[in-house]
Amino acid sequence: MREIVFDTETTGLDNKVDRIIEIGCVELENQFPTGRSLHLFINPDGRAVHPDALAVHGITDQFLADKPVFADLADEIAAFFDGAHYVAHNANFDMGFLNAEFDRIGLPPVDPGLVIDTLALARRRHPMGPNSLDALCRRYGIDNAHRTKHGALLDAELLTDVYIEMRGGRQAALGLSSDEAGNKTEESETVVAEIGERPAQLPERLTACDLDAHSTLVKRIGADALWLKGNRT
Repeated sequence: MREIVFDTETTGLDNKVDRIIEIGCVELENQFPTGRSLHLFINPDGRAVHPDALAVHGITDQFLADKPVFADLADEIAAFFDGAHYVAHNANFDMGFLNAEFDRIGLPPVDPGLVIDTLALARRRHPMGPNSLDALCRRYGIDNAHRTKHGALLDAELLTDVYIEMRGGRQAALGLSSDEAGNKTEESETVVAEIGERPAQLPERLTACDLDAHSTLVKRIGADALWLKGNRT
């Protein structure tokens, strides 16, 4: 199955008026990264970056001034996603913006059946939370120390690692190795774990009182059984 793990950065929170200014995408095939990615900065076509959004991602209006608008990049974005599932954290946010951008240029919205929300997946697996991307990185031992600000490609790469872990990625990787070309192959050798003899016996956990109580109980049960048998006859 082909999946695209992606993230967006925007000028603000309202997809009716705010615009996508950065998109980062990582391609997976059968839950393994293929090495293909897409990273684009996008001119918001006259919409200024809100100060609150700027504090999150640090992308300025000046930096975006010479970047292409979404309409000029839509074919490249659609082609990268073509035939794949869309994987995002809090997917309603990213898909809301992506579908709004598609709608502005007359393209149809993405089929909701193709969308996988990793936040919803995390909430099912870890109902007590927290389930932010940073929290999930800590939970799965994924290094995110370099994430000082949000960035679409960096967040997509971190989410890729998190998503693979949530899907059982480490277990899926067991028994696989890479050939010289880097392709995944079945491991030819079976690894056998040898368990040695215990160097010393474990200490007795039952006390003398425990053993006496058990013996008394067994005798009582036996006597009761004999009494019942005699009374039935």
